Amino acid sequence: MEIVSAKYVISSATYKQCPPADRPEYAFIGRSNVGKSSLINMLTGQIRLAKTSATPGKTQLINHFEVLSSDKKKWNIVDLPGYGYAKVSQKARNNWGNMIESYIRKRENLVCLFVLIDSRHEPQPIDLEFINQLGEWEIPFVLVFTKTDKNKPGATLRHCKEFLDALSGQWEVPPPHYLTSATTRAGRKEILAYIGQLNQTFTRL
Repeated sequence: MEIVSAKYVISSATYKQCPPADRPEYAFIGRSNVGKSSLINMLTGQIRLAKTSATPGKTQLINHFEVLSSDKKKWNIVDLPGYGYAKVSQKARNNWGNMIESYIRKRENLVCLFVLIDSRHEPQPIDLEFINQLGEWEIPFVLVFTKTDKNKPGATLRHCKEFLDALSGQWEVPPPHYLTSATTRAGRKEILAYIGQLNQTFTRL
C-alpha cells in the first residue's frame, strides 16, 4: 500500500470535537520530542504536513489528517500531544492528560495506537507506565522505535531488546514493534503494510 494524498483536516481540544468516526483512524503518541511529526511526514511523504519543532510540547491539540491510499481507501492519521517533559504549567499538563485519555478510551474508530519510543535511550519509566496503562484500558497498540539513524551500531537493537525485556513482567506476549528513521525512511513500508491490513478489517460504525 502507498499513500496517494494526505491533508490536514482539523485540530481539536476534545475528542468530542473530532471529525465523524466513520473511517479507520491511527493515532501517534510518545514522549515530547520523540519525533512524532517527523514520522508522520515520512509516512505520508509530505515534509511539511505535520508541524515539527525542536521545542518539546509544541503539539497541544488532537491533530487530524485525512489520507487516501493506493487501495482507494480513506483513513485518518492523528498526531496527539506528547507526554512527559514540556515547559508548561501543571494545569496544562493535566488538561493534556485528560484530553489524551478521553480520546484514546472513547474514540470509537481508533483502530490502533502507535506508541513512539526513542531508540537512543534505555527504557524510560514514563514509557513503560504509559504502555502498561494501555494494557489496563485494553487499547490495541504497537511500538515504534524512532531515530534509529542517530545510534551507534548495535545500540538500536540493544535498547529495543532492553525495552521489550522491561515489559515482559507485565506482558506475556510482547507487542508488535517497528524500527524507524524519518531520515532514512526505515520502517515506512512495514508500517504502511500493517495499516493496510488493518484497514481491510475495519467495519464502518
